[in-house]
Amino acid sequence: MNKRNSIYLGVLILLFLVAFLVFIEQKKESQLGFENISVQEAKELIEKGNVFVLDVRTPAEFNQSHIEGAILIPVSNAFGSNLSPDNLLKARTNEVPKNKKVLVYCRTGRRSIEASTVLANAGYQVYNMEGGIGSWIDAGYPVVSSEARETDGSSD
Repeated sequence: MNKRNSIYLGVLILLFLVAFLVFIEQKKESQLGFENISVQEAKELIEKGNVFVLDVRTPAEFNQSHIEGAILIPVSNAFGSNLSPDNLLKARTNEVPKNKKVLVYCRTGRRSIEASTVLANAGYQVYNMEGGIGSWIDAGYPVVSSEARETDGSSD
């Protein structure tokens, strides 16, 4: 086998491996029961309507900034929060409408995966916003604070 054929074979094997990894990742995502989406896709989903926007962070995080119209139902106690178990998502899934798509987000995307799994297992159509509110703000999308004043994500 000459050098040129070896290079072609190497490239072909590399392309096969990349395709295989993409296939495995898509299969893993579909087994989770929810779809991971970018902040751009999340914004488009919100603009289309008929979506329940669920913030699963702590009350303090929510009060600092959140997506307009989002509903707070914390998924867990984190960052010093001390909510009773009946105030957390597992006990409050009945507050999430079944007739709407559910967009879930947190600060960076870790807690929203947990919440998305809980909701998907309960039969909801769930979209997990990758990167959380941090990525939303980094993209320049608006947030509101507990005082309901809109900000552009920049600090003054």
